[in-house]
Amino acid sequence: MPAAATAELGSPVPGVLVSECIDLMHADLLHANPTPENLGHPVSDVLMYDPLDEWVHIDDRIILAVGFTCGSAEFDQLLYRATASNAAAVVVKAHGLALEQLRAVAGRHRVAVLIAPDDADWTRLAALARASVTGIAADSVAGVRLGDLYAFANAAASITNGAASIVDPLGRVLGYSTLPGQPIDELRRVTTLALQEPTPPVQDADFRTAYASGRAVLIPATDEALARLALAVRAGGELLGTLWIIDPGEDKREAALTALDRMAPLAGLHMLHARSAADFGERRNADLIRTLLDDTAHASFAAAQLGFDMADGLAVAAFSILRPETGSLESVREIHRLLHLVTTVCNLELNTSHSALVDSVVYALLPSPGATPRAGHRRVAQEVARYAHTISTYPLVAAVGGIAVGVEELPASRSEALQILQYQLHRVATGPQSRSGPEPVVALFEDYRIPLNLVKVGTFIAENGLAGADEIAMIQNWDTEQRTDYVDTLRAYLDTNGNVSKMAARLHVHANTVRYRVGRLTKELGLDDPQKRLWLWLRLVTMDLTQAAAPRRGGPPTPP
Repeated sequence: MPAAATAELGSPVPGVLVSECIDLMHADLLHANPTPENLGHPVSDVLMYDPLDEWVHIDDRIILAVGFTCGSAEFDQLLYRATASNAAAVVVKAHGLALEQLRAVAGRHRVAVLIAPDDADWTRLAALARASVTGIAADSVAGVRLGDLYAFANAAASITNGAASIVDPLGRVLGYSTLPGQPIDELRRVTTLALQEPTPPVQDADFRTAYASGRAVLIPATDEALARLALAVRAGGELLGTLWIIDPGEDKREAALTALDRMAPLAGLHMLHARSAADFGERRNADLIRTLLDDTAHASFAAAQLGFDMADGLAVAAFSILRPETGSLESVREIHRLLHLVTTVCNLELNTSHSALVDSVVYALLPSPGATPRAGHRRVAQEVARYAHTISTYPLVAAVGGIAVGVEELPASRSEALQILQYQLHRVATGPQSRSGPEPVVALFEDYRIPLNLVKVGTFIAENGLAGADEIAMIQNWDTEQRTDYVDTLRAYLDTNGNVSKMAARLHVHANTVRYRVGRLTKELGLDDPQKRLWLWLRLVTMDLTQAAAPRRGGPPTPP
């Protein structure tokens, strides 16, 4: 942490400098014209600049030049005015301009010109900059690395004399204190073990009380839980989560509430950085795993970046939740909870966390060590399924493709996993449900090798025009024109080896009706010919399996 961050809580601190803000924001800002003078310029606030607004007081402010292009006449005029008005810095996006051009434009002015990545979110930059400015002035926690929420929770617990927890708006525990000797209750034990609040914050009255207050508040004790101090943490108006402290007692309560209020900007800064780091890690993993699975030309580079050892091979696991719709906020939350669950289980079971959310499917790359790697793969999928009820009331489907012995075989393993996933999604969606709700479905590729190979046979038949206007098409026309059930009768005949009583029970018709239909099918189709029976069976089975393996609307993508 910079020197300005070492002051005790409540004592006067020197102003925040441009160089410190750049370090604290961790936003990949490029300083185009660094000088000792502009690096040492104090910062008081952040301003989203609108050229249509009146020129306001901007002494020592960081100006976010939204919509400007570096090198344009309008941007040059902004830099002149910012320099004349003693602004701290101007942040702009490059929009494709070369570094030499950026430096040439910035070099004509004294004010610091900071170049943000083209894909940076202005709202996030504003929140990070403002949190950096206000947070450093309140920082009584020297030496805590920004974004380390466990260390920050320990520091908060030490200052307030009560065990601390940090919770995000989804109810996930992002960090908690581990100082010895501080009293805790059963709720604290449960949430730190599960890293999840038992009740979603949107449904919890205590969370709503904290959200509604602009300051730290006391949450009274109940029969089940100790009293707590709660602070809603925000940055730029965005709710980042809550900081909870077990009440240290009446004699220390007021001091703890005051300390929490003073720590609010710093808590926001730490939570923003933790989220940015987590978001970056998820995006990096997703990009590298997508490259491994889709871009064979660069797959080896991605494998090296992820640190993969292909000596024992890898298998691609795919996880999805069967929901009637996938565009709601709750469905997005559930799939992200699933990603965190898969990551946690993989870490515990296989000591690896190479998982990512790609196209509404959570993928995990599973190492294959030892003599029985498939047992380990099945165990991971089963462990994820065991806890699936904690993230969704809808069924989970998990599938693991075959083991890829080289990077170039990973797309095939992914394709196998997706084929199983789609096949199982269809079975779960159309099959009978138990009274206790749908059960998770877990499968390895070898569990369904035969039906999936038959799907390939069906694809071959369709792609090569082998079906044409054959007997199956003919009896489908009968059923359409005469409102009969000859396709189902043929399917039952082949499945039961012509057993009339079993067919009658399956079709819910009289045995004489079955005999009449079989007689007509035998006459028209030649069912006494073994090769004809084989062909008709292949046609029906591959039709059914192809339909089962077809992607559902809103389901996982089609295998490549």
